[in-house]
Amino acid sequence: MTGKWSRVLTHARWVLPALAVGAGAAGVAAPALADDGHELIPGNLLVSRSVYDGKAPLVAGATKLPTGCTTECVTANAGAAYPQVFDNDLIDESFGITSKIYLDELTPFGWPIGTIEVPNSGQRGVGAGSDQMVTSFSSKSELALNLSTGDRYVTFMGYLAPVDAIDASNANTPSVIDPTNPDKAVNYRVVAQLDKHGHFHFTETNAYSGNNGRAAILNEEEGQNLLYTAGNAGNGSKPVPPGIITGAGAQLMAPSTLPESAQTPELPTPFAAFNITQLGDKADKPSKDTNFRGLTISGKVVYFTKGSGSNGVNTVYFVDTTGKACPTGVGLPVPGAPLPTNPLAYTEEGLKKEMLSSDNMCILRGFPTELKTKTHFPFGLWFANASTLYVADEGNGENAFSSTLGDYNEAATDTEAGLQKWVFEPAAGEWKHVYTLQAGLDLGQPYAVPGYPTGENPLTKLPWAPSTGGLRNLTGRLDSHGLATIWAVTSTVSGDGDQGADPNKLVAISDPLAGDEAQPWQRFLTLRHAGYGEVLRGVSFTPGTPMHREGR
Repeated sequence: MTGKWSRVLTHARWVLPALAVGAGAAGVAAPALADDGHELIPGNLLVSRSVYDGKAPLVAGATKLPTGCTTECVTANAGAAYPQVFDNDLIDESFGITSKIYLDELTPFGWPIGTIEVPNSGQRGVGAGSDQMVTSFSSKSELALNLSTGDRYVTFMGYLAPVDAIDASNANTPSVIDPTNPDKAVNYRVVAQLDKHGHFHFTETNAYSGNNGRAAILNEEEGQNLLYTAGNAGNGSKPVPPGIITGAGAQLMAPSTLPESAQTPELPTPFAAFNITQLGDKADKPSKDTNFRGLTISGKVVYFTKGSGSNGVNTVYFVDTTGKACPTGVGLPVPGAPLPTNPLAYTEEGLKKEMLSSDNMCILRGFPTELKTKTHFPFGLWFANASTLYVADEGNGENAFSSTLGDYNEAATDTEAGLQKWVFEPAAGEWKHVYTLQAGLDLGQPYAVPGYPTGENPLTKLPWAPSTGGLRNLTGRLDSHGLATIWAVTSTVSGDGDQGADPNKLVAISDPLAGDEAQPWQRFLTLRHAGYGEVLRGVSFTPGTPMHREGR
């Protein structure tokens, strides 16, 4: 055994104790990959990946952006060549190009087993009326993977659009048209549901018009069959249409059993909302207070994170189905409360103020409550048990570069970016940040990508070479000895016009639950590098993997 995989295993001694994750884990051969019905092995990892193909219909100096614009158009400053194409984001904030989605099955050590290509227009036999789905390259917050509460399905979100469509990530949805949105494209958002046999089901939605869906979880508890989703909506100006307000944040929908061509999605159905007025703050831009990214369920409670945008509070939230947990906007889940099953009530008067009813969502006590933070950027989250929570922080994304030190200095000195460990302190009745794991991430240090440009991007005057800025989506597993292993995908900073286009990494680390400070031996191990024109987005265990969830 030679090459990078042997190096991973050689250096993985601190990960090994927590990697026995169920039947059929590492070392089991997978069936041959087929066009449909690729059998997934319980206990393995699933990583979402997207590949840019360089065939978008873009001509530098000629193509008008954003898609369908009639006024305030700009002219493309780069053609379709990667990575220069994403310099168009410097002039078109809606810029993105749809791309294929791949789901890579790996052992927990990072050994590749097989790949499933999500149906898309680039495949033989997939026509306009076929079931299909794409992501937007380079929307960094997309393609989170989550196991259902019954462990039978993995769910994630994308778009109903052909490959190489321009600006789909800021398009309107068909039934929620914002006339002030400069991007005139129209695309449904889609939730994909994958079972252990490699079969897909797709559910279209009118939610997240003007922006993107980020994550989805299927609730199978007690006979339920409901999808919870997280995302953002809106890409226009005032007045904000009602469908943008109701179509943001936390959405509830029933999975469809119909082909996509036969679906007629209804208007968005929010099931929870938060407003900064709950904290006593003055309303700012209420429709952006629910710009959610991370999503998980633990102890029959739905949790979200907000970590981007210039409005609201970047922190960890939970949905309160009792109406009693947080009269002042901050609280703790009520023991025994059920998972949400009903839509959120709202009024026309509230919509005029861009507000939904906001008494069923709280900031988890102990987590940040300040507005417009410059230090907190939570993304994925994973509960090891009822009193230990790991939160991925992607960093602030600042790409200032020090030619003297040869690094992206803000990323290199960010003490919060990486994997944050939080523990619940019963005496204080709140969560406490214990430490942040960073060793081995090499924050701010440029790394080489074969085929990538060298030197500076002439439009940003910064190096093309990317660097890790922090972590985005993650998953984890706790062994019988109290050792947690966490797998995560990295965020990046670079001189690219859109840092979401940078090839990133899949990393892993182990952490003793009982520890109250980071140990010298703890280091992130890189299990996989994205290649030229590739990005890694989400990570979960495969469908059929038995996962312990507190409170089940």
